Formats: sequence, C-alpha cells, structure tokens
Amino acid sequence: MTLLKEFSLPTIITHGISALIIGKALTAEVKTYRFWFYVMLCSMIPDLDVIGFRFGIKYGDLWGHRGMTHSILFAVVVGTMIGFFYVRRARQKRGVKEQWFWSFFFSLIIASHGFFDALTDGGLGVAFFSPFDTTRYFFSWTPVKVSPIGTQGFFSQRGVDLMVSETLFITFPLLIFLAFVRRVLRQKYSK
Repeated sequence: MTLLKEFSLPTIITHGISALIIGKALTAEVKTYRFWFYVMLCSMIPDLDVIGFRFGIKYGDLWGHRGMTHSILFAVVVGTMIGFFYVRRARQKRGVKEQWFWSFFFSLIIASHGFFDALTDGGLGVAFFSPFDTTRYFFSWTPVKVSPIGTQGFFSQRGVDLMVSETLFITFPLLIFLAFVRRVLRQKYSK
C-alpha cells in the first residue's frame, strides 16, 4: 500500500478547504498562495498518524489514528512552533502580540482537524486530551460520514456520500461563518 493510499482523500480535501476558510476569517492580511498552501498542509498534519499502521501501531494506541496527533496539546505545541517559525521567517519586526497571534492561528488550524473528525459517524473517536486522558470522544451530533482510510472508495457512491455530508455539515457552515465575519468587520471598519 502506498503512502498516498493510506490517507483518506475526501477528508484531507475538506480539512484543507476548512483551513482556508478559517484562515480567511481570522486574518484580513493578503497572503501569498504559498502561505495558504502551508495553511492547508497544517490542517492535514494530524493524519500523519496513519503512517503508524505500517509500524504496527494499532488504531486505539496513544500514537494510533486520531490519538496524540489529534489532541489539543499536539495542536498547541506544533501550532506554536509553526507560528514562531512563520514570524521569524517573515523577517519583519513583529511584536510579541503578533507572534502569539500566529501561534494561535496555526494551533487553531491544526486543532480544527480533530474537531471535524469528532463530527464523523465512525472510528474510535478523537483523543482530545491525550496524553493526559486517552479516552476517545465524538461529539453528540455526528452528521459527517466517516472516510475510509485509503483511496479505495473515493470514486464510489460512498465517496460521493462522504463529500456531500462534509460539504453540508462542514464546508457550508464555515462559508456562512466567513461571510458573517467579513460582514461584521466591514461594518466595524466602514464607520
């Protein structure tokens, strides 16, 4: 099985699109395509845990799928590192406030992955509080069809059903949120 086949493509696509929408809502700055590409990649980082299957890590283990890499702690640690790296790489004089904004920004993008996975109707749940509590959680409302790990079902009816549920319950609500935020900001700054 190739590495590409181990990723669940429909969900990976939705995670990337969601990161773009959340990012556009949080920052009014004009950014390059390269920046947004990296934002999309950040939203996909938690699913790197599927590599563990090749090394005998079981789904329900600490480092298994939807385990530690889907936790809030992981999102904060990795997001903070990426935020500090981003500000340093930008080579602009930025204050502490801006440095923390970008750390929060990337942490939220990474954490969104676990929150969207907790809306799915399958799997073992998400270990939000790992490593302190390895209990797996779902939200009480799970309207999103779970994506199979792999590309097998991508071009099947199941893949279509998955994309429809992700569009209805993740992408559309985020687009409405983005429109709302943009409208509020426009009203606030046009006065």
